[in-house]
Amino acid sequence: MAECPYFEHLLVIPRLRVQNANAISSPLTHGLPSITAFLGLMWALERKTQAAGLDLQLNAVGVVVHRHQELITEDRFVSAFRLTRNPIDKDGSTAAIVEEGRIHLELSLIFAVQSPSLTETDQTLPEQVRELLMSMRIAGGTLIQSSAPRSRQVPYCLSLPNDEAEREQLFKRVRLRLLPGFALVERPDLLEQRHAALREIDPEASRLDAWLSLSRINWQYDATEAKWWHDRQGRGWIVPIPVGYGALSGVQAPGTVVHARDDRTPFRFVESLYSIGEWLSPHRLDNPRQLLWYADTQADEGVYRCRNDFQPPQLAD
Repeated sequence: MAECPYFEHLLVIPRLRVQNANAISSPLTHGLPSITAFLGLMWALERKTQAAGLDLQLNAVGVVVHRHQELITEDRFVSAFRLTRNPIDKDGSTAAIVEEGRIHLELSLIFAVQSPSLTETDQTLPEQVRELLMSMRIAGGTLIQSSAPRSRQVPYCLSLPNDEAEREQLFKRVRLRLLPGFALVERPDLLEQRHAALREIDPEASRLDAWLSLSRINWQYDATEAKWWHDRQGRGWIVPIPVGYGALSGVQAPGTVVHARDDRTPFRFVESLYSIGEWLSPHRLDNPRQLLWYADTQADEGVYRCRNDFQPPQLAD
């Protein structure tokens, strides 16, 4: 089982405003961009910081969303993306409409950093990182000036103590600065519980059946009390999420696949991997590892996925 990589600092870039980010997170889900987009952003930002002479290693990333506005048109039970027609073709004819989901976001990014030169008192480096980040795109979206007060947009760094109890105490003070907002964590335990419940009814029920069951609101009629109820009551804000990619083929040599974006990198055909996530207020998290997402690459098994170490609290009997 993969574990979150070691890190010494948290670099917080608060209150970023993203316009027109990609809202189609996978072939089966929409809404917040896939967490793979944020890991890709982290690696691209790390390359930019190294090119700028900054000694930073970014090992994981957390996302806290403060506001969102998905560009959809709602008509009772049916929602549709607000689509725009592309410019005319070269011959002057009207181009076809390509489905393009978009979403506006206000979010904070929390990077797990390993760096011997980074200190909590140095506020110039967080500002440099923010300036580099403002020149990039997040899931295809453009970063624009936030409407939040300037004092709430100042990036900052936190040096974490080695003692786990002291780390938790420090994080409990810091997490309040991320309110109001919601952080996305992974809940595979809910998927296993639903799968076990479905197998009691249908022994042939698959994990896909459990994933689809958790992705919707399942209504049932209680004849005893003569009322309808659904299985989302008391379960929190549960959402289906893509968490990476699974291989469909072997690794192809660089330049052997026609129309590949990069002819210097090995190529592999993949499909999306799915899990279940939950939106939680940051004040419900006990340590930074519960917030962070990191990469887990198992090339021999054909698995390239994002992981999160959130563990639900154990309630006493």
